[in-house]
Amino acid sequence: MNIFFLIIGMGMCALVLLCLYRVTFGPNVLNRAAGLSAVGTKTLIILLLMGVIYDRVEMFVDISMVYALLNFLGTLVLAKYIKQSGEVECQL
Repeated sequence: MNIFFLIIGMGMCALVLLCLYRVTFGPNVLNRAAGLSAVGTKTLIILLLMGVIYDRVEMFVDISMVYALLNFLGTLVLAKYIKQSGEVECQL
């Protein structure tokens, strides 16, 4: 079963690289912000897979919860900065 999780983890790492491509060469700021948030989410999944592989799920769940909170707060800060900089107009 560990081999299956290793293969899934390597696939997730490949998806992280694709999201990093979007962050680097995104057409606009919103695509880059969405790519950065996706990288954080995929990293969270990789952390949980590492917990299953090393049989220390409880430790990696705690680490991933803190990482998810930091990712969420970082996304909020980035959105507030983008809104205040006036680079993207908010349309309601």
